[in-house]
Amino acid sequence: MNYEWIDGFCMKMHGVTKDYKPEWDANRYFLGGKMFAMMASNKEGRPIFTMKLEPPYGELLRKQYPADIVPGYYMNKAHWNSLHLEGTVPNEVVEEMLRESYQTMLKALPKKVQAELANG
Repeated sequence: MNYEWIDGFCMKMHGVTKDYKPEWDANRYFLGGKMFAMMASNKEGRPIFTMKLEPPYGELLRKQYPADIVPGYYMNKAHWNSLHLEGTVPNEVVEEMLRESYQTMLKALPKKVQAELANG
């Protein structure tokens, strides 16, 4: 499955910024200064996309796609989930995961930052 579209999808979401962390060879996506997703590779060199999700939703996805969605690589295993980009998860599911990750982070931001994002 080709997931090259993920970067563009993330960058179209309101208020998202991105940086590159060379130590990890990773593109990180932020909302209100807080990371909600990251594109990198695991120790085997497999490309992965890691997203912060509410634990029940992440657990459900791991059960539905056990070969392709796993606990977050080098992250808090309850809240972060890694998607193997060479897997077979449908684009629609990945889009839903990205929207949920964005919303999860938006809800966690201080009300003032939420208001700034809503007005900006």
